[in-house]
Amino acid sequence: MALALFDLDNTLLNGDSDHAWGHYLAEIGAVDKTLHEQKQDEFYQLYINGELDIIEFLTFQLFPLTQYPLEQLLQWRNEFIDSIIKPMISTGKTELIEQHRNKGDSLVIITATNDFITRPIADLLEIETLIATQAEFIDNQYTGKVTGAPCFQAGKISRLNEWLSTQTIDMNDSWFYSDSINDLPLLEIADNPVAVTPDGKLRAHAEHKNWPIID
Repeated sequence: MALALFDLDNTLLNGDSDHAWGHYLAEIGAVDKTLHEQKQDEFYQLYINGELDIIEFLTFQLFPLTQYPLEQLLQWRNEFIDSIIKPMISTGKTELIEQHRNKGDSLVIITATNDFITRPIADLLEIETLIATQAEFIDNQYTGKVTGAPCFQAGKISRLNEWLSTQTIDMNDSWFYSDSINDLPLLEIADNPVAVTPDGKLRAHAEHKNWPIID
């Protein structure tokens, strides 16, 4: 039994749930459409370039969660999952999950996108273990801050090691699937790194290293 780690956005999903959530909030009028979409697109380009300041982005991305009651946020999230995320799942690469599930491997989604967005997605994919950036939640409301280290770049390794310390499994014969150059630190330590519809920088690195590439 091996450990199978999956990035989520643009790897299992045909799209980016974090980016899509921001645009969804703009479309329904929960945030200023023009300003929010402009900032959202700027951050996304920095992410693609491997230049994102994760703290700056999370301050921006988590702020709307502080502005509305939890009941309203959950209603919007349900609508978002149904209208935006389910199509991303149906056209994504979930067969990768089934290949490892059928072998009895331990399945883990490890993503920089916060757990408010990703927990229901992991549930839909029937993956219990989710390692994600944790949005701080105190007294039944979101604070706009992060609990622990953001699950981003080298932070994914830190968060993964925290989880592994509570498990009986280790990284021996581990797999990691990702689309992004931001995941290079974790790809480098996985025994079986796989680039999935990779961005340009990751594709070049994967080709240089002779890693498998799935398009």
